[in-house]
Amino acid sequence: MAERGQPVSSRLIPGAVRMSHTTLDVSALIGPYPFREVPHPDPGTLIGVLDREEIPRAWVGHLPSAFHRDPRKGNESLYRDLAPHRARLDPAPVVRPDWPTWEKELERAVDEGATAIRAYPAQWGLGPEHSTLVDLARACAKNELPMLLTVRFEDSRQRHANDVAGDLPAATFRGLARAGTRARIVVVAAGRAMIEEVQWGLTPAEREQVWYDTRWRWGPPEDDFAHLLRTIGAARFVYGTGWPMRLAQVTRANLALLPPDLFGARLADPASWKPS
Repeated sequence: MAERGQPVSSRLIPGAVRMSHTTLDVSALIGPYPFREVPHPDPGTLIGVLDREEIPRAWVGHLPSAFHRDPRKGNESLYRDLAPHRARLDPAPVVRPDWPTWEKELERAVDEGATAIRAYPAQWGLGPEHSTLVDLARACAKNELPMLLTVRFEDSRQRHANDVAGDLPAATFRGLARAGTRARIVVVAAGRAMIEEVQWGLTPAEREQVWYDTRWRWGPPEDDFAHLLRTIGAARFVYGTGWPMRLAQVTRANLALLPPDLFGARLADPASWKPS
């Protein structure tokens, strides 16, 4: 039997996709969801989820802030709620680049030890051509902070009628990658079609700026996840659970069920992106 602490996927199937000892969850959230009840979206429960999944750390966002016009108060709640858990949970606050004094909010994020910045263009009505997104990406690159952009929170088939924001289009990601900001862009909650639309619409150099979290991928029998690992490469994917909007076990199961030709592949390790 494998020792406790060994990467989850390799405990499940010998040789499966490896999760390094610095693996972290890039897409965890806390806080209520405005369109339905989400059980126990609190930091203490998230710590328990990380323990069960044997994930050392998480970049944590504040779920309701995605739907606020001004995310400052939500960021304050995030910093306050994570304060007792900073040994495991790192803040990934929201910065809205079309809002007055957004630069100060980014400065505060740096001062609070943020490890990534979240933006929600679909919820704010910012189209792919909006110049402020490039400004934010440039500022994130300057501060060595990855920029996380979420495609969706729920599948359109179960989305509440009051949730009028559509999926974030691939053009937004392509535009940021082409803008020459050198920002690290993490695409959160994208399916296979979206990932391929982004990936194959970029030059090889531009692709090096973009990563995709591991949630929202079909495993067997469709095997979309395996197909993407073969064609795009495991190094373009970072571990993400999407908790509490998604079951944290889904990513672990998809990794465990990968076919033998993908055993030994290694996901990217975002912990290595942290500023020195």
